[in-house]
Amino acid sequence: MDCELLTVGTELLLGFTVDSNAAVAGRALAAAGLRLVRRATVGDDEAAIRDAAAAALDRTGTVILTGGLGPTRDDCTREAIAALFGRALVRDPAVLAAIEERFARLGRGPMPEANRRQADVPHGATVLPNARGTAPGLMLEDGRGRLAVLLPGVPGEMQGLLEEEVVPRLLQRRGAAEPAAILSRTLRTTGISESALADRVGDPARILGEHLTLAWLPGPEGTDLRLTAWGLAEVPARAALERAAAALRPLVGTHGYGEGDTDLAAVVLAELERRGAHLAVAESCTGGLLGARLTAVPGSSRVFVGGVVAYDNAVKLGLLGVSADTLAADGAVSEAVAREMATGAARALGAEAAAAVTGIAGPDGGTAEKPVGTVWIAALADGNVRTFHYTFPGEREVVRRRAAQAALDALRRTMRGGD
Repeated sequence: MDCELLTVGTELLLGFTVDSNAAVAGRALAAAGLRLVRRATVGDDEAAIRDAAAAALDRTGTVILTGGLGPTRDDCTREAIAALFGRALVRDPAVLAAIEERFARLGRGPMPEANRRQADVPHGATVLPNARGTAPGLMLEDGRGRLAVLLPGVPGEMQGLLEEEVVPRLLQRRGAAEPAAILSRTLRTTGISESALADRVGDPARILGEHLTLAWLPGPEGTDLRLTAWGLAEVPARAALERAAAALRPLVGTHGYGEGDTDLAAVVLAELERRGAHLAVAESCTGGLLGARLTAVPGSSRVFVGGVVAYDNAVKLGLLGVSADTLAADGAVSEAVAREMATGAARALGAEAAAAVTGIAGPDGGTAEKPVGTVWIAALADGNVRTFHYTFPGEREVVRRRAAQAALDALRRTMRGGD
């Protein structure tokens, strides 16, 4: 069953509010085997909502709208869809009573007159009770069997109604003849560009077959390869995904570090715990970001003992024991300083493993020899220190994120040895 999603709100178009509803809806629909083929965003404009919904209904016959069901005058989704379907808005006594009861129960005082608008329902619509807010969801079908679903824009309310009320009804409409799920599987990589990874994979058609697609999802931490199975029942879909993942793994090689939502920090911590080793970090340009990545992992205290944010050279000298001669000869952003930062952190904090990062995150501070994005990383494990040099692209925060990920990867590779 195909459908489209229309998120409503001028604040979404202006970028003041991130459209998290679209991502949540996409995942929920795909998990139920309902194919979301298109999504769009329009502002709080009745004509724009009506036109976009009409186009979606012409294409797929089912459109889900989120937002524009509030009490204020700019909330006009009800009016737009009622006009599109040629239905009058009728005040529903049961919905009004539920809104009034909610105000009384929460001790908000007298209900504002504006909230009464949320009880206006297009004639013939199915009301979807909203236990989390005042605006109910609505489902409206026309004489041609086309369906519009109206949901509140508040994320928690939208998700609750979608999962508890809308998806079960859509599955009932679809019937049992179609596949039960759209399934995905993600391989995570780091330390390799999207284009280089594409060269390794080559033509994905030889791996995918008829019912699978491959999406490339690059980001500061690496590139995810997401396989998705379409048009298959659950058991053959899982088998097809496993075959494709098995074919991709040797092509990804040592750049692969896990699947699904695996965090590289968790991978590193798990390996250190297996070895009975403890970890310390020393950070300059990342300013604590590496430590934050590690401590975000539950149970990290079993391995991670602490870190030093050595932003000023005096801290590198005093707490980490970096040599003044090394700093003078090579500069703070150098292989030699990164190496001494790592060994100094391990010594100062009593750890068997360590990672150190020093670099130029920008936007200022670069030179011809050391441009913005220059980063040196040192990793200490099993008594060995390995160093890694990068010139990362991107703005300051992107460089910092890339550097923290690269430090984790440096630890992983040092523990693996050789690769």
